[in-house]
Amino acid sequence: MINPDIAFAATLAIAIGSVGPAIAIGIIGSKATEAIGRNPDAASKIQTSMILAIAFAEAIAIYALVISLILIFVVA
Repeated sequence: MINPDIAFAATLAIAIGSVGPAIAIGIIGSKATEAIGRNPDAASKIQTSMILAIAFAEAIAIYALVISLILIFVVA
């Protein structure tokens, strides 16, 4: 049985750790779409930078997932 305090900490870690990257990915997509709309010739360069930035933002959410898994399986 998992300690309820550790389960709550893991839930909080993944909840807080995924809100920031979700907002960041939304902003990145919005600004990239706006930039492509203003300059369609630069779409390939903008898309490459956008995908790289989204990957870095998503990595932060994966770190939060790893921390919550460590809390559940190692600390408990």
